[in-house]
Parts: sequence; structure tokens; C-alpha cells
Amino acid sequence: MRVLMMLGPGLVAGAADDDPSGIGTYAVAGAALGFSTLWTMLITLPMMAATQFITAKISMVTGMGLAAVLRRHYPRWLVYTAVFGLVAANTVNAGADIGAIAAAINLLVPIPIAALIVPIALLILALQIWWSYRLIANTFKWLSLALLAYVGAAFLARPHLADVLRGTFVPTLRFDGPFLAVLVGVLGTTISPYLWFWQAAQEVEEQIAAGHTTLRERQGTTNAELRYAAWDVNIGMVFSNLVAYFIILATAATLFKAGHTDVKSAADAADALRPLAGDAARFLFAIGLIGSGFLAVPVLSGSAAYAMAGAFGWKTGLDQKLHRAKGFYGVIAASTLVGMLINFVGINPIDALFFTAVIFGFLSPPLLVLLMLISANRKVMGERVNTPLLNIIGWATTLAMTAAAVGLIATWAK
Repeated sequence: MRVLMMLGPGLVAGAADDDPSGIGTYAVAGAALGFSTLWTMLITLPMMAATQFITAKISMVTGMGLAAVLRRHYPRWLVYTAVFGLVAANTVNAGADIGAIAAAINLLVPIPIAALIVPIALLILALQIWWSYRLIANTFKWLSLALLAYVGAAFLARPHLADVLRGTFVPTLRFDGPFLAVLVGVLGTTISPYLWFWQAAQEVEEQIAAGHTTLRERQGTTNAELRYAAWDVNIGMVFSNLVAYFIILATAATLFKAGHTDVKSAADAADALRPLAGDAARFLFAIGLIGSGFLAVPVLSGSAAYAMAGAFGWKTGLDQKLHRAKGFYGVIAASTLVGMLINFVGINPIDALFFTAVIFGFLSPPLLVLLMLISANRKVMGERVNTPLLNIIGWATTLAMTAAAVGLIATWAK
């Protein structure tokens, strides 16, 4: 019971990481490359856990969100560059997720996807402005559990055990464009920079909810609090990677095996659930995609708003009234509505989801460098600078994501 009670920002971050962009990217990876990308989930788990915990620790020590920390200790041009890059990427991702929600609803009822885009975006925006985010998260995270159906589908598809073990424990690397694009996409959608800003902001919100309303009251943390944060983050990241692993496994065992290597629609991705659900596969997939989308879009637009507000010193908080945090809610509205409009430029929904993952794959390395520099800065962290193990994992993550992005650029330049 104590473990369940202390789960908070880390668990929500882990659930939100399996957003429609992640689901689409993992489905593309499994369908296009079979079991050969399963090993990435073993590698990304410690990377995710380390970077999310570093983020939580920065916020717990400073009492501020990431952008506010950058604003206080680093040049403004660096802050604005990082924040505007994040806001742009989040907006594209939010738009792709809105399109995916519409495509999922289209699987259940024969309403054109284009006709669903605007109502979905306005509903999400209204929920963010007039509802508590906690209520949104508590409502939709249970729908996201439908994605665990991929676990059952993966077993019922009866994949060849030797192929699964080889794909899981023997890393496969190819240096062609299609493979590197999938690799960058998987890394980008799994180790997503918007989750760092969200995690930090929610740690601050938790402190304010506990009555620590001033910055001085929030600064500093105890070993016990850090242990609880580590439990929260680790459980959230294990859940996230478990779902991702089985999406790749299920699509590899069904779509790739059947020669259906090009996932172009939500219906294609849903077909991987047929071994478990039969004709109900589309319904099960749609429920999971709708739940994950309604959970993720507020996280995307919210993390953009937290970052922008922190960079410019605005009042923040999803529990704030609209008139008290106009700039904060203005960014949420702009991010959601601009993302909504992206759906009308004629991009295929699954392609859009995969494309946003690749964008995050390119955005993550420079933001990771900032994250590691902050967490090693004694002026910011005092005695709570990273342990040697966290430094090793954090910088290894930075190098791995940089190498994948550079490799993909090299293939484009040929």
C-alpha cells in the first residue's frame, strides 16, 4: 500500500510515454524489422530511469521546474533555444496524437477522421482549462491499460522462441537509412524530452499541494524523498518499456511474419491484436489508443507551457485559475490548436506519429547535455550532484542518441 501511495509523477510519465506516437513507432518497428529491435527496450530502460530520476532530483533540490533552473543559472539565449525547440516538437507531437485519437474513434464509428479532429482538440483543451489534470489522468490512464493486450497477443501469436531471444539479447545494428530512422524514432519516442520538463513541473506541483508554497520551503530534499522518487520513476519506466517491448513483439510476430511490413493506418496496427481478440482487435486497440492519447496530449501541451512559463517567469499550474495564469494557459491553447491544424495538411496519421518520434530523437541529445550539466553543477545541486553511476548512464544515453541521429544524417547525405 505504501508503494502504491507514493506513485505519482513517475508513473504518469511512464504511462504518457506510451502515447499514440510511441504506439505507432513501436508498431512500425515490429512490422518493418521484426524482432531485430527488441533489444532496444533492454537498453532504454536504464536510460529512461536514469534521466527521469535526474530530472526529478533537480526539481526536488531546487524547488523549480527545468526551464526555471535554466533561466536562473544559464544564459537566456540557451534557455530560449531549448524551450522553443521543445514547444515546436511538442506541438507537432500533440497534433499527431490528436489525429491518432480521431483514427481510433473512426475504427469504432464510421465518422470521417477529418470531422473528428476539431471536436477532439476542443474537448482536450476544455478538459485542461476547466478540469484538474489529476482527474484527467485518473480517468484515462485506466483506458491505457488496454495496451497490455499486446502482451497476450504476443504469446498467442506463438513466435519462434529462438528468434525472440536473439532479438532481445543480441543487438542488431545496420547502417542503412530505414533501420537508422526506426532506431532514432524508437529512441526518441522512448526517451522523450517533454517528459523531463513534465516530471520536474509535477514534482513542484506535488510540493505545492503538500503546502510548500514558497520557493524556500520547496528547496532541498531528503534521502527518503529521493528513494520514494526513485521507486516512482523506476516503476513508471518499467511499465512503459514493458508495453513497448510487447508492442514490438506482437507486431513482429503477426504483421512482419505475414509480410505486412508497411503500417499505414490504425487498422493495420490493430491487426496485431487479432491472435488475442479476433474481430474485437480494432475495438481493443481503439480503446487503448484513445486512452493513451487523452493522457498524452495534456502532458505534451502542459510540458510546453511549463517550459515557456519557466523561461519567462510566468505563473504556472494546471490547478491555477485561467485569469491567474493567462500566459501558461495561452501556450496550452496555442500548442493544442496549432497541433490540431497540422492534421489538415494531408499527412498520413501513422507517418505523422513516426515522424514526431524522429524529431524527438534529434531534439533529445542537446537537451540531455543540458540535463547532465545541470545535475553536475554544485551551484545548482549542492551535495546532491549525480552519483558516478548516474553520470555514466546519463552520458552514455547522450552519446547513444547522438550517434544514432548523426548516423541517420550521414545516410541522408549520401
